[in-house]
Amino acid sequence: MHKIISPVALLLVSIIFLLMGCGDKQQQDVIKVGLIVELTGDMPGVGASSKNAAQMAVAEQNSVGGISIGGKPYQIELVVEDNASKADQSVAAVNKLITQDNVVAIVGPNASLGAIPAAEIAEYNKTLLITPWSTNPKTTLDITTGKPKTFVFRACYTDPFEGRVLARFVLEKLKAKKVAVLYDVASEAPKSQADLFRLTFEELGGKTVAFETYTTGDRDFSAQLTKIKSANPDVIFLPAYYNDVGLIAQQAHRAGIKQPFVGSDAWSSPELIKLSDGTVEGDYFANHYASDIATPTAKKFIDSYAKQFGNIPDDVAALTYDSMGLLFSAIKKSTSLDRKVVRDSLATIVDFSGVTGDIKFSSGSGDPVKSAVIMQVKGDKFVWVMNAAP
Repeated sequence: MHKIISPVALLLVSIIFLLMGCGDKQQQDVIKVGLIVELTGDMPGVGASSKNAAQMAVAEQNSVGGISIGGKPYQIELVVEDNASKADQSVAAVNKLITQDNVVAIVGPNASLGAIPAAEIAEYNKTLLITPWSTNPKTTLDITTGKPKTFVFRACYTDPFEGRVLARFVLEKLKAKKVAVLYDVASEAPKSQADLFRLTFEELGGKTVAFETYTTGDRDFSAQLTKIKSANPDVIFLPAYYNDVGLIAQQAHRAGIKQPFVGSDAWSSPELIKLSDGTVEGDYFANHYASDIATPTAKKFIDSYAKQFGNIPDDVAALTYDSMGLLFSAIKKSTSLDRKVVRDSLATIVDFSGVTGDIKFSSGSGDPVKSAVIMQVKGDKFVWVMNAAP
């Protein structure tokens, strides 16, 4: 005997199938992109800037119809994970994005302490990862072979380049013959920058009179600063993250240290001004772009970011925006959303004009060829001093 299905039941069944179909269509029409950022932990300013810029880039791309592949339009969906500025949480975040969220590619982490282990996981899983801000060479190099990773790229310059730039600046522009160095021995980028700076500075004829270390989480630097003061350097190189710089500079000021500090790109957060309470006034650091000499591309980004978030974007924001732009360019060149296809498309980019300058990748390398800038702290601003070409 056949059961008669009521019109109401038929309508409900039809709605269910329609909704199921819409869900499949929505899934097909979305490109998922992962973002790993430092929203909590030691450097929340970095994570906030990166997230703001990534969301802005996605919104702009979606507002013009998203990205079409084979004539089919897709919207970008950003899946954000907080790594709390930690290595283990970076590993957990990248695993989740790849295996559970099925992202096409990942942007971040920013700090090398998270980017290096995340890059290992991405490489193993053959998933494209672009770090905006990690300068440590280990991020893009295979730890066993020393050769470039296949699926890992960066939007920033590297520590060896930055070390050479800063060593030359200190020796040739600041006329310093003797330097002291203070860095976090437990943090990947500062350690790398300290070693490479000393190597280049001494190769150029300078002398390192003190080479002092501390460990992540330390808050008393009196012993190290006492040794540095007695060594009487001309300049103190401090490749530390902005959250440490303020504390160290204030303690140095109280200890009667008058010599100028020179820092790395890790100084670049606007939070540095507040945390240092005027004790880094007149000091210098290397950076990835300068808002006060902005190109038309950079000016458009700066104006839009400032309008949305109420402040001038730092270099992390600019590099994240460029990372998203690089990824979108790669996807547009791709014939499918296969992860390797997107990776191969990115590797062929040689003419990307970004906020932080022109970016191109050398054959077989995930490290871009690009310039740096030297900035000086003046009042509540970072002011451009000079460009440093590769």
